[in-house]
Amino acid sequence: MPSKKHEIVITADECKGCGRCILVCPMKLIAKGTRINVQGYVAVEVAEPQRCIGCGSCFYQCPEPGAITIYEEDEK
Repeated sequence: MPSKKHEIVITADECKGCGRCILVCPMKLIAKGTRINVQGYVAVEVAEPQRCIGCGSCFYQCPEPGAITIYEEDEK
């Protein structure tokens, strides 16, 4: 059975910087950002999105629809 590869993408303009995703990420991939988005919030950033294990914790904790997307594909 092929293993899966995951990648997390944060849509900065949808993020309100609440930090819930930071607290629940078991890989500690998410951190407070340094730039202000179009809504006036400091959005979170992902340092190494390819290290995501695809657990979905950040996605389910995020109150903003569309702010966090996790992509999954089969490794070759």
